[in-house]
Amino acid sequence: MNITTKGHYGVMAMTELAMHDGKGPVPLKTIAENQGLSEHYLEQLFAPLRRAGLVRSVRGAQGGYLLGRPAREISVGDVLRVLEGPLAPIECALDGNPEEWENCTNPYNCLVRDVWVKLYKTIEEVVNGVTLEELCQKAREAQARRNPMFYI
Repeated sequence: MNITTKGHYGVMAMTELAMHDGKGPVPLKTIAENQGLSEHYLEQLFAPLRRAGLVRSVRGAQGGYLLGRPAREISVGDVLRVLEGPLAPIECALDGNPEEWENCTNPYNCLVRDVWVKLYKTIEEVVNGVTLEELCQKAREAQARRNPMFYI
């Protein structure tokens, strides 16, 4: 399983949006410029994020995007699942009934499936355990290291 640019850029853009939380709507142009991303590509990413309720749009001259929920309530996993779909390494690792494992020749005796299920659960645990708020905090700390304040 690979995270495509949709997931990668989506998390970057959502973190940028979270960095502006509470300061009003943020135009996609601002997010694109700050993150070095294509505004047109971000338009494509923000449509499903809006449908999923992770962002909301504000029309007009002072419009842009806002987080749909507080940054502490949006995980990296939420963003990735909207943009990438299920994060399972193979389809049979998804939860479900054995009858749904259509591609497996012998689902009741599949020894490798347990490995894929463990991997899937680990991936889910990691991406669900990191929120946009945490990514913002790390970004602020990195910015402070790059631009230290000197007092005389």
